Amino acid sequence: MEKLKPEIRNQIEDELLGTVGRRYRQETFWVIFLGLICVGGTVAWIIQLRKGLGVTAMRDYVSWGLYISLLFFFVGVSLIGALVSCVLRMSGAKWRYPLIRIAEAVTLSAIFFAGFMPVLDMGRPERLYFLITYGRIQSPILWDVVAIATYFIGSVIYFYLPLIPDLAIMRDKLTDAPKWRKKMWRWMAVGWEDNLLQRRLLKKAMLILCIVILPVAISVHTISAWLIAFTLRPGWNSTIMGPYFVFGALMAGTAIMILIIAKLRHGYRLEHYLTPKHFNNLAKILLALTAFYLYLNINKYGVPAFKMAKEEKAVLEDLFYGKNAFLFWFTQVVGLIIPIIMLSFKKIRQSVKWIVVASVMVLLGALINRYLIVVPNMLHPFVPIQHAQPGFASYYPTLIEWTITASSLAGFVLLIILLFKPFPVITMWEVIEEVEKRGEEEIGVENIVNLQNIPSHASL
Repeated sequence: MEKLKPEIRNQIEDELLGTVGRRYRQETFWVIFLGLICVGGTVAWIIQLRKGLGVTAMRDYVSWGLYISLLFFFVGVSLIGALVSCVLRMSGAKWRYPLIRIAEAVTLSAIFFAGFMPVLDMGRPERLYFLITYGRIQSPILWDVVAIATYFIGSVIYFYLPLIPDLAIMRDKLTDAPKWRKKMWRWMAVGWEDNLLQRRLLKKAMLILCIVILPVAISVHTISAWLIAFTLRPGWNSTIMGPYFVFGALMAGTAIMILIIAKLRHGYRLEHYLTPKHFNNLAKILLALTAFYLYLNINKYGVPAFKMAKEEKAVLEDLFYGKNAFLFWFTQVVGLIIPIIMLSFKKIRQSVKWIVVASVMVLLGALINRYLIVVPNMLHPFVPIQHAQPGFASYYPTLIEWTITASSLAGFVLLIILLFKPFPVITMWEVIEEVEKRGEEEIGVENIVNLQNIPSHASL
């Protein structure tokens, strides 16, 4: 392996360390704005705890609403870490290196709020203790709790392991930092000296964890699908729910990954690390996943619609031309068909702006889709709704629900921003290692020396 010239290595480290604690334009505004939304959601949750779930629109028939819809959305988005860190690692995709830490940050934030959403849905959250002490292994709810907790712990470890060499670099180079930070970096770096043995052990540990966490990640989404598939409701009684959730998760995770790296690329001026090549490759993945998800939608809705069995008819009519028809067709057309058409053109895949537009459409469709999976099916049980009190046979979320839901989404974005404050956005040691493997001449490393002279299309 060819060693980089010291000045080139130092330049790369200085550029990437420059993102630590640095504020990009408008960041303060967004932090304050998102923080205020979180405060409003906390106040709304306190009101809900004091007055009970009666302040929401959830009743006997729709016992799950926006909260559980958002649970499925967060669980889905969290799969992006397994896709980038595990699938692309095992496939040998070299372009993944600048994306790894970003993907793991998204996973950590998403799975954290995914675990919090069922607590919001509980009228007595302190009784969560009894789920642990008196939980039954026969219950899919216990499966989901164990899977999410395991996935969260695994994601924390996977976020930390590739961080160790970077912490050592911060320990050695950022000598002007406050003493408490230097002590924290020294402690977290666990004596890293960047020798051959340590690198070999680190890579072996990352490979083992990669092999372990991938089936755990898939199981989290499959078990979430089983939570509704094991419940006897029209529209849920389907064996396709497992793969439907998994591929929907991969699609939504890829879309949000594109949006985040686009913002970081612009805010931190990382155009020569997060290049159009990364957007193009992610756009191809998004195209494949969106096309396959459209195929799954045709199977999920088209096959029952062809038969129009009595128990499924009411749900399908509601979705096709009833009160939820606009949301349903918006999801299919704007969230799936139009992005597929857009991303099928090479010129669009070469434009970061249009890739971002397509990703926004896919992500919005995925968020609405989670709502359509939950609410319409609960409003059409096998036993017809008769003599129900006003408001019990319908679902219109209250201001409390909207506020808490908005604060959860804001908290998800805010946590990602905060995770990038104490650590480099991009994994330095893996980028440097890849540069050394490919050689200075192959990558045109002379362009790295001067940040101002690096063209936007340059690629590591």
